[in-house]
Amino acid sequence: MEATEQVKILQAIYAGALADSVLRLGNEGVLEKVTLQKRAEQFAGGKARAMQLGITSPDEVFTKLSELMGCADWTISPDENGGFTATASRCMLCALAKKMGAQSPCRIYCLDPMEGMVKGLDENAEYDVQDTLYEGSGCRVIVTSLPK
Repeated sequence: MEATEQVKILQAIYAGALADSVLRLGNEGVLEKVTLQKRAEQFAGGKARAMQLGITSPDEVFTKLSELMGCADWTISPDENGGFTATASRCMLCALAKKMGAQSPCRIYCLDPMEGMVKGLDENAEYDVQDTLYEGSGCRVIVTSLPK
């Protein structure tokens, strides 16, 4: 088996494990509480996590995680003010969670960790989730950098 194929299998197993945990946390009625706790952790360690992954700019949070995790197909559209819109039209984790009948995995395992890294790299960044694949037809996040 080729290394590329092995990585894809591991990515699918990991996404499945995350979707299963969302299903179980949701069934136990603690998903929202755990998501809020994890959000605080993601914000506290966002810059360190980004550095650990070799991410040096807010847009790389989306592109490098897309490459590494193989989950969502994030693309970046820069705007004229130095910000950007990140969009995804497919996400393995979201699809698996829906198939299992789980609640949305978007915040706990994707959007909040990415927001923590974005704000860790740019403390003045605004991070606005417009839509998710769980709720709609695509995931869309607008990131703007406010003057320091």
